[in-house]
Amino acid sequence: MQKLRTIADGLIGLSATIGALGLLVEVAVILVDVIGRALGKPLFGSQDLITMTMVILVFGGMALCDRMGGHVAVDIFERYFPRGFNRAVDILSALIGAVIFLALAWAVYESAKLSVMLNLSTNLLNLPKVWFQWALCGFAVVTALGMTLRAAELALSGRDVRGTARQ
Repeated sequence: MQKLRTIADGLIGLSATIGALGLLVEVAVILVDVIGRALGKPLFGSQDLITMTMVILVFGGMALCDRMGGHVAVDIFERYFPRGFNRAVDILSALIGAVIFLALAWAVYESAKLSVMLNLSTNLLNLPKVWFQWALCGFAVVTALGMTLRAAELALSGRDVRGTARQ
């Protein structure tokens, strides 16, 4: 299980690094566009770049968000429930999250097939939309695998890895 966790953490780290690079591109594009607008020459295609980079930024960091325990959790009644019940809820919520991300990956994959068939691209720069759809699929699958592994670790060892990632 530890070897699997090491591989998963590597994939999660790669996903987050790509998301961080997306953030840098996002900031640079916005900065250049804002300065360009002030000078009367906005960056052509900035809307395309911002929209597509946002996919990478958001979904690239999603697996790390789950790994660090960053998703919203309502724990008002947690202290009133037995520890085993809370653990079961954590396992179930991780599995439901994994199913949601796999369904998202599947839906976007089906949409990507249409994008290839119809040769869909962004409005101004004509960037192929399928690249970003495939990226979203990959990030969603990594997130789903991370959530599934977290559920398995909780079920088998009782160990919750959220918040224990290397910082």
